[in-house]
Amino acid sequence: MKAQMIVALVFLSASATIGAASSTAPPAHSIPSLHSQGWDCVRGFRRTDTACVAVGIPAHAFLDSSGIDWQCERGYRRNLASCIAVVVPANAFADETTYADGWRCNRRFRKSGDTCVAVVVPAHGFDVDASFGPGWSCDRGYRIDETRCAPIKIPANAYLRDRGDAWECERGYVRSGEACAQVAIPANAYLDRHGTGWQCERGFRRKEMICVALAPPVNAYLDFSGNDWACADGFRRHADACVARR
Repeated sequence: MKAQMIVALVFLSASATIGAASSTAPPAHSIPSLHSQGWDCVRGFRRTDTACVAVGIPAHAFLDSSGIDWQCERGYRRNLASCIAVVVPANAFADETTYADGWRCNRRFRKSGDTCVAVVVPAHGFDVDASFGPGWSCDRGYRIDETRCAPIKIPANAYLRDRGDAWECERGYVRSGEACAQVAIPANAYLDRHGTGWQCERGFRRKEMICVALAPPVNAYLDFSGNDWACADGFRRHADACVARR
């Protein structure tokens, strides 16, 4: 009897809790949630415990795409809870980025502290519109060397890479310092697909820097690679021979 009374009390307590929760009305400026049984605040309001409070938008700011925060207008940048005017130096323009100073230098100028200084383009160079680096790059066939564009010296059997700022050796040659050395190919070998090494012809195996002929044992044949052998059906490899399977 006592156990039945305890169960009844627990049931009544749970029912009262559910009834109280269901009778709690959604707060002002809220709408039914699309993802749960609860509620969400309308745009321009932020949830705080059981209420929706208005997002405080300072002067020269507007509600952002999330609807629960704000960002500054162009020409202003965020500073704690306000928007302060961006001081744009000469040869610059106001930028909408919120994580920087709020301004960027004009083309042919680069940032130096709180100012924009003119980009000095050296011979064989051209200006680039970038917020980092020296503000210029070199023509094809030249590379940046501190404040100038130095010509790229291309050795024999080499060519200029696609980017135009370095060289690489032709097929059949490998880099050796500032030169290209020819790949030494031994007898019974050929240049590999990369063009920087070699591999043995079919029927030969590499041994250090030469190719030695393969001598498949009885009941064996050259495998698909052509540089090793495999045993015929009914036989298995054992050391350098093919023995019958048991």
